[in-house]
Amino acid sequence: MIYKVVWSPEAIEDIESISDYIARDSEFYARAVVTKILDVARSVKDFPFIGRVVPEFGQEEIRERFVYSYRLIYKIEEQKILIVAAIHGKRLLENISKRLDD
Repeated sequence: MIYKVVWSPEAIEDIESISDYIARDSEFYARAVVTKILDVARSVKDFPFIGRVVPEFGQEEIRERFVYSYRLIYKIEEQKILIVAAIHGKRLLENISKRLDD
């Protein structure tokens, strides 16, 4: 099946926040991290089930890939993959659940 990768507005904000935070110390590393996250997000369309099921949700269609210390969380839908969040691995996911319902 061919999937289209779509970013939620909140996930885009996550990427911008990650970039801003890292850029305070190094613009080079900020670009490198964001580029890697975007590359992984693009690759998800080819093998969406390669990511692990997000343990906090336990739903087969909600998965994640790790990029450095960040979790790229996505939801597999009929013909698209919705990138829901890109958050630091130490953050709690309680605020993410409402993004999955939209």
